[in-house]
Amino acid sequence: MKRRVVVTGLGLVSPLGNTVESSFQAMIEGKNGIDFITLEDTTNWKVKLAGEVKNLNFEDFIDRKEVKRSDRAVLLALIAADEAYKQAKLEGADIDRTRFGLFVGSGIGGLTTIQEEVSTFATRGQDRMSPFFIPNSIINLIGAKIGIKYQIYGPNLPQVTACSAATNSIGEAFRYIRDGYLDIAMTGGAEAPVNGIGVGGFAAMKALNTSNNPDRASIPFDAERSGFVIAEGAGIIMLESYDHAIKRGAPILAEMVGYGSSTDAFHMTSPDEEARGITLCLKQALQDAGIEPKDVGYINAHGTSTVLNDKFETMGIKKAFGPAAYDVNISSTKSMTGHALGAAGAIETIAVIKALQTGMIPPTIHYEKADPDCDLNYTPNVAVKRDIQYGMNVNIGFGGQNAAIIFKKV
Repeated sequence: MKRRVVVTGLGLVSPLGNTVESSFQAMIEGKNGIDFITLEDTTNWKVKLAGEVKNLNFEDFIDRKEVKRSDRAVLLALIAADEAYKQAKLEGADIDRTRFGLFVGSGIGGLTTIQEEVSTFATRGQDRMSPFFIPNSIINLIGAKIGIKYQIYGPNLPQVTACSAATNSIGEAFRYIRDGYLDIAMTGGAEAPVNGIGVGGFAAMKALNTSNNPDRASIPFDAERSGFVIAEGAGIIMLESYDHAIKRGAPILAEMVGYGSSTDAFHMTSPDEEARGITLCLKQALQDAGIEPKDVGYINAHGTSTVLNDKFETMGIKKAFGPAAYDVNISSTKSMTGHALGAAGAIETIAVIKALQTGMIPPTIHYEKADPDCDLNYTPNVAVKRDIQYGMNVNIGFGGQNAAIIFKKV
């Protein structure tokens, strides 16, 4: 028999704030976390804007030696994990840690480390490379570092599915708990790609917005959209079986009820022109949750602010939801955070859970010019008060990756 799965803790570091509450409050207020890049000198870069984490001193949370030895993506994940772990009342908890798993995904992983060490190799030679290069580059070490800190002995299985990595990771953790393999899991995603090769690589693909106006750079579903704004961050969600959470008196923030995942099998980077993959994924999630499209009150869309994604994601929602597509509130919080790649799904899932808790749906800010291909209710510019019972998060990644997850209000 499938078990109920609930959310017992949340942790978040984003361009809008360094906690769940500060980030979500900024979303509701429609604040913009996108600004000029400060982490590196962008004098000779075409792209100068990003969603950077701000006013965060890693050494306030993590030992100085560990900070020096860890990639930025790992550090962001550790801080988010600490918030989620504490909210879930796991400090000193008497639980079976062999039935505690890790599913913390990333699109690229330790990109800052890769940039630094390749530069060292090219300029100073192989013998001067750091022994921490490989450990800090590989994606599973994000979860491994968390596991070492909290003595988590279950599987460490990050999903590496580009920009749907965190959402797939949350979905797989959900299945492990629902099917009885684990009692509890720490899941989500982390990414730190705001560096020379991260920005340069996406710029070379013509995927990034090149505006120098932070208020017209990330404009999902707007007719003038022209590319996404790269961002960093980390989000962690504690999932737990309902019975396990009740037994130990954990807070129950929401219930996870559905998961869908599919592949376009169409193109390396472009979405399917018939939106078949995303349509299938959305239908799978609805079927898994046992609900109808009309039951979903809010969708946090992938909404990257690229011409093709927003058009075909809208098409997929309309195909999967039918007439109900026009009744649901949709928003892209990437309009405020930018696109944190493999961490995006975790940041946006937390927005969905908070929307269920508070009845406040965050807006798509800086929406000015309607596009006939994007004709749904994108909750333009101002947050909306709406009592919703079900919320969905959707993410789409290069390689035709699609993932959707559904949560229920408790």
